[in-house]
Amino acid sequence: MAAKPEYRDRPDVEVALLDALVDRGDEGMTVLELRAAVDADIDAVEEALSSLKADSLITVESAERVRVYPHDRVVPDPDAPVADDDASFVDQLRDRLGL
Repeated sequence: MAAKPEYRDRPDVEVALLDALVDRGDEGMTVLELRAAVDADIDAVEEALSSLKADSLITVESAERVRVYPHDRVVPDPDAPVADDDASFVDQLRDRLGL
């Protein structure tokens, strides 16, 4: 699952981090797990996490281990219809009208 479309206009590393976190939303991820999931160096990951935290798109909890979670507003509703980016506007309109 990917982060909501309105959060996909961010830098590539931030989008990749959000997507990884959305996939594991309930359990969260450690920084090491995030580093392994995203194709970027540790400095880029650290900078992206800092930016996401500053924008309140992630939460960080540190009980036994530091775990990072996506904010609820970033996680798409699993029941929401998925937009087909390849469909034209007319095709999407036909689908909505049931034609």
